[in-house]
Amino acid sequence: MLNSLISTIFFHVMIVSNVDTVLPIQPYDVIIDEIMADPSPSVGLPEYEWIELRNVSNHDVSLNGCRIAKPSGKSGPLSNYILEPDSSILICSTGGVAALNNFASVKSVTSFPSLSNTGDLIYLLSPQGKTIHAVEYSDNWYQNELKKQGGWSLEMIDLNTPCLGSENWTSSTSIIGATPGKINSVDALNPDEILPKLVRAFAIDSLHIQLKFNEPLDSVLASNPLQYSISDGIGRAINATPIPPLFNQINLTLPNPISKNKIYVIKVEGIKDCVGNEIGMSNSIRVGLTEQSDSFDVVVNEVLFNPKSDGVDYVELYNRSNKIINLKNLFIANLNALNEIDNISPITTEDILFFPKDYFVFTENGAAIKRGYLTTNPEGILQVSALPSFNDDEGNVIVLNEQGEKLDHLKYNEDWHFKLIENREGISIERIDYNQKTQEENNWHSAASSVGYGTPGYKNSQNISGEYLNQEVKIFPETITPNNDGIDDIASIQYSFSEPGNVATIIVFDASGRKIKTLQRSALCGIKGSFNWNGLDDQNKKISSGIYVVYFEIFNLKGSVRKFKKVVVVN
Repeated sequence: MLNSLISTIFFHVMIVSNVDTVLPIQPYDVIIDEIMADPSPSVGLPEYEWIELRNVSNHDVSLNGCRIAKPSGKSGPLSNYILEPDSSILICSTGGVAALNNFASVKSVTSFPSLSNTGDLIYLLSPQGKTIHAVEYSDNWYQNELKKQGGWSLEMIDLNTPCLGSENWTSSTSIIGATPGKINSVDALNPDEILPKLVRAFAIDSLHIQLKFNEPLDSVLASNPLQYSISDGIGRAINATPIPPLFNQINLTLPNPISKNKIYVIKVEGIKDCVGNEIGMSNSIRVGLTEQSDSFDVVVNEVLFNPKSDGVDYVELYNRSNKIINLKNLFIANLNALNEIDNISPITTEDILFFPKDYFVFTENGAAIKRGYLTTNPEGILQVSALPSFNDDEGNVIVLNEQGEKLDHLKYNEDWHFKLIENREGISIERIDYNQKTQEENNWHSAASSVGYGTPGYKNSQNISGEYLNQEVKIFPETITPNNDGIDDIASIQYSFSEPGNVATIIVFDASGRKIKTLQRSALCGIKGSFNWNGLDDQNKKISSGIYVVYFEIFNLKGSVRKFKKVVVVN
C-alpha cells in the first residue's frame, strides 16, 4: 500500500515537473525553417503543401492554439502538441497527414493556407495572436531554375538568423526534394551581418508617417518613439507602432503636422534587427506630403526597347515638377492597333515617394538591369510585375496619373539612334533636355559608350537641360605615377561639350611623335564624361618616364571636326 502511494506521488511529481518545463510560446522560440510551396511534380515526396516548424529554444514549447496565417486569413488552431527543443513537426492540411506521416511527425490544421508557388507571406501565430515567426518567401529564393519548377522545398540555411531573408534560404539538395523531420540539407553557418537600413518613408497624412526597413526589427526597441526625429522643428515622434507580422514597418505619430510643398528628413537611432545588429549610417530618409500630378510633371526620360538577348526593357521617368508624387498613382501604358490607350500597367502597389528632380526606372527584371549597366542609384530601379510591350523598331510609352490623365507620351523609332551605330541591341535612347518637347526626334540620342550605353536611375549621359557647357578637354592629374600605389596611378581625360553626337578618337604620343597608345577609336561621347589612361602602351607595358601628348579628336554628323592636344607627365 505504501509502495503504491509512493509510486502515485512520484508519478504526479514527474507530471508536474514536465509541465513546468513547458513555457508559453514566445517570438522566435519556434521558427518556420522549411517550406514546401510547390510539391508538384514530385521528386520523392507526396504532393502536398506543408511547412516545417522547429523549436530553436532550450525548453519544451506547447503549440496548442497556435495558427498558421497569411494576410488573406489564418488556419484553425493546432491541437495540443509539445514540441521539444531541436525537434520539428510538419504542418499541413488534413488530407496530407497520412501520406506525410511516413516521413516526419505531422499535425494538420483546418483551413491550412494555400502556399503560392511564386511567393507568399506565411507566419506562425500564438494563441493570443502574437507573431512568433514570419517568412516572406519568393520563388527567386530557389536560386535554381529547375527546382523552381516544383517538387523541391525551400530550406533555411542558418537557424540562428531567422530574420535574414533571401540570403538565408535556398532550395533543398536532398535527393527526395526536401528534408522533412531532419536537419536541413543546406544547414550551415550564415551569420546575419546585414545592418538595418531605412529604405522608405511615406506620409499617410500630416500627422502620421510610415517607415519601411530592409529587414525585421526588434519590435520592443522599435516601439520607442524617442528614437525617431523629424527635421524642421517637427521634433520626436510621440508614438511608434511596429507592424506585424514582419515588423519591418513602423507607424509614427508626429507631435506637430508637416506642411505641404516641403521636404522633411526623418532620422532613426538606436533600433536593432531581431539578432541585435544596430542601424548604421542608412538611418535617415526624405518624406513629405504628396500631390496629384498634372501634364508634363513627370516625363519619359530614357527607354531601352531593344535589349540584348540576356537583357530586358526598361523605362525611366523623371519628376521635373516641384511636387512630391506617389508612384502608386502612376501607370505606364501604350497604344493598341486602334490607336487607343491599352496595356495599362500600375507601376507599384506600394506607397513610394517620387521627389522633385529624381529618377525612377521600371523593369520586369531589376537584377538584369543592375547586371548589365552601371547603377549609381540602385534604389531608383523598381521591378514591376508587368510592362507594356515595347517593339524593337518603333513603339510608344504613355504615362498616366490616377485620374487616367496623360502626363507624357513618347512615340519612339529605332532611327532615333545615332546613325553610326550598327548594332543597337542594349543601347537606350536618352532624352537630351527634359524641358523641351517629348515628341521631338532631335531631343533624343543614343546613350554614350562611356557609360555602357545606358544610365538607368541617374542623369542621362546626353542630358543638357539648359546647362550648356563650354567645350573643353582637360586631364587630371597632369602628372601620373603608374606604380599601383593608389596615388595618381591613372590620368582621367575629362570632356564636356555643348551638344550630343560627338565621336572621339584618343591617341597618346611620346615627345618624339611616336604613337604609344590608342585609347579610343570612334567612341560615342556624352555631353560630359571621361576616359582613363593607366600609363601603359598598346602592348600593356609600362612606358618610360617623360612628357606625353594626348591627342583628342572629335567629329559629328554635321561635319564638325575639333582637335585637342593635352600634355601629361609620367614619372
